[in-house]
Amino acid sequence: MAKYRLVLLRHGEGAWNKENRFCSWVDQKLSSDGIKEAQNCGKHLKALGFEFDLVFTSVLSRSIQTAWLVLEEMGQEWVPIQSSWRLNERHYGALIGLNRAEMALNHGEEQVKIWRRSYDVTPPPITESHPYYEEIYNDRRYKCCDVSQDNLPKAESLKDVLERLLPYWNEKIVPELKSGKMILISAHGNSSRALLKHVEGISDKDIMNVTLPTGVPILLELDENLHPLGPHRFLGDQEAIQAAIKKVEDQGKVKSAEK
Repeated sequence: MAKYRLVLLRHGEGAWNKENRFCSWVDQKLSSDGIKEAQNCGKHLKALGFEFDLVFTSVLSRSIQTAWLVLEEMGQEWVPIQSSWRLNERHYGALIGLNRAEMALNHGEEQVKIWRRSYDVTPPPITESHPYYEEIYNDRRYKCCDVSQDNLPKAESLKDVLERLLPYWNEKIVPELKSGKMILISAHGNSSRALLKHVEGISDKDIMNVTLPTGVPILLELDENLHPLGPHRFLGDQEAIQAAIKKVEDQGKVKSAEK
């Protein structure tokens, strides 16, 4: 029997998810489909009897909005929420705003897969000439971080994401878990993948093949040492979840009409 249970969630679909663009640290609200995903997630978690004591999110709106909608559907709006930049999506540097399918056409699907899914390959860094540089680095939410704005990343590999996430996991989330609280983490594709890699001991190679769809809750069951009792489980209609995973994987491929 599990000593600790934790639900991990990639936020619902955002506007740039729908447009197949690298969103990263650009702040986006959920799309209409993303709102429905979050609401359906909340309904499903309620039907399964989950009762949360604490929620962790990133400081990006799509992560926070997803948490709000899930809690509302569950009738648990009162549950405290803590937000940290350390749960943010991976910083894609100069790739932010670019269309994945167009990049696959220009650079090849394998290169795009490496940029999106590899563990230790960092994309080119964002520079001050980038169209979204000012929007990101002048944002007031980053003036109250536990690092100075000058030390915020300009591009990250998944390895970098894990390194900035681990202190928050160890110092903030783990103590709450060990105190017996039932926790929901509403985060992003890559911050969730990084956490799964750490908790489940997924290899650098195998993490490339871990894909998380939007709005689908993931259950982790852990022993007293926070070791997994089995692989993570997607909660919901398994056929629909596999279709959603394939949709995410296909984002980095050339559209069939362009091949």
